[in-house]
Amino acid sequence: MVLSGTRWHCVHMTVSRTYPSGVPCWVDTDQQDVAAAQHFYGRLFGWTLENVLPDDAEDSYLIATLDGHDVAAIASAQSGDEIAWNTYVAVDDAETTATAVTAAAGTVTSGPVDAGPGGRQAGCVDPRGAHFKLWQPRRRLGAQLVNVPGTWNFSNLQTSDPQAAATFYGPLFGWEFDNAGFATMIRRPGYADHLAATVDPDILDRHAATGTPPGFSDAVGWIGQLADEQQPEHWQVAFAVANRDDSAALAEKLGAAVISSDDAEWTKSALIQDPQGARLVLSQFSPPEGRSPCGCACGRTAPQHRSPPPPAPGTSSSS
Repeated sequence: MVLSGTRWHCVHMTVSRTYPSGVPCWVDTDQQDVAAAQHFYGRLFGWTLENVLPDDAEDSYLIATLDGHDVAAIASAQSGDEIAWNTYVAVDDAETTATAVTAAAGTVTSGPVDAGPGGRQAGCVDPRGAHFKLWQPRRRLGAQLVNVPGTWNFSNLQTSDPQAAATFYGPLFGWEFDNAGFATMIRRPGYADHLAATVDPDILDRHAATGTPPGFSDAVGWIGQLADEQQPEHWQVAFAVANRDDSAALAEKLGAAVISSDDAEWTKSALIQDPQGARLVLSQFSPPEGRSPCGCACGRTAPQHRSPPPPAPGTSSSS
């Protein structure tokens, strides 16, 4: 199965971003060997990484930047942590949302706790086992650059029961859901208005002119159907790349494994596993020749162009 469906934005500029409550805002990965992960991701995505914890701290938290903008982070894995990529959802109050997680049959595995002056966080697991995190921002609002090569593109929930996921996440984050056939679109009502008021003033007019589906401007992620119910449910993190094949080859050279690859109408993607076991997707924006989602002939991945959600692990048509 291929999950397709493109965020049709075309804004040819680099902008900082803020995130309303209920919008995924940040990604990081827990790694046993932070130095090795720094080498891998620095080479793969061109990141510069800096530890923001005090010099006498036992652990590390490396903020990755690209062109001077925060894009992701690498954290020291704690005992029992899964080596994986994590998705954070912005919330107004971490305590209140954590209480709501528990009330909805989810589990709060850590926190809420202060993460220095940057904000307040909590680790959670949904009722079907997918891990996610809450972020109550203070100084750090979230990823400052997205949807360009080397940055976060989308986070998508892979589950065997999309309806159960909607029942849990909808009231928790104010999400609404539309069945697109190939996947379920997650919308945060009002997000397009936020984008229009901040970083993308033409989004609503542009989407109306290009015939995007109703509510598409509010999309914040997708829910994909796991083909194999034995696979653990998870939030899958995708990163934009300029060339899927080149990035996958570089990842292999650096010690990663390419699990699967997929060519869709608007994207080329590859699911990879990094040298320490964390899985992620490399996603190349690849519209049909002479076309881009906004209807222009720009032929480039602008900061607001978003690729379709990547395929679920093990379900792609090629490898």
